[in-house]
Amino acid sequence: MAELNTGDGGGKKGSGKVRSKKLNSKVDLTAMVDLAFLLITFFMLTTTLSKPQSMSLGLPDKDPEDKTPPVKVDENRTMTIMLAANNKIVRYVGLLATPVVGGAPKDFTYGKGGIREELLARKKLVLAYSAAKGKPKDGIIVIIKPTKKSNYRNLVDILDEMVIAGVETYAIVPEFTPEEAKLLEGK
Repeated sequence: MAELNTGDGGGKKGSGKVRSKKLNSKVDLTAMVDLAFLLITFFMLTTTLSKPQSMSLGLPDKDPEDKTPPVKVDENRTMTIMLAANNKIVRYVGLLATPVVGGAPKDFTYGKGGIREELLARKKLVLAYSAAKGKPKDGIIVIIKPTKKSNYRNLVDILDEMVIAGVETYAIVPEFTPEEAKLLEGK
């Protein structure tokens, strides 16, 4: 509440001069502080703090009775990335038995100087190949195959590389052909 304190006027008694009384104002801020704490408490309890960021990853259920034939894609557009033990990556382009030019199995590391450069270079080659075929929007298709020896972080890292490199079409396939399993035995 606001109050006004009145003093005695400040003049000497008996001097004969009449002075006006000075009024001192004082504002009591107790109610405003209480209101501020109530508002702070209200907003703290009703706001949502930062939500954890996660990548949505939806995999289809396995249906043993599914007789759908596999989808045929141009082998010049496909790159297979196998996640091996000890943070190693093995990639090949096309089919393992008959890789495309420059697509023989090769080991890579994660990050800027490793698989990312390969993804960007191969993406550029595939776009040029697709444009020459009259389908300029057909980009690279990456098949990611995590092994039992790879860890979860490897899968997250390779999915991050897909986003960084701008690869729009990729799939996670847990099955390996016998040739792929033989290739990974020494890794």
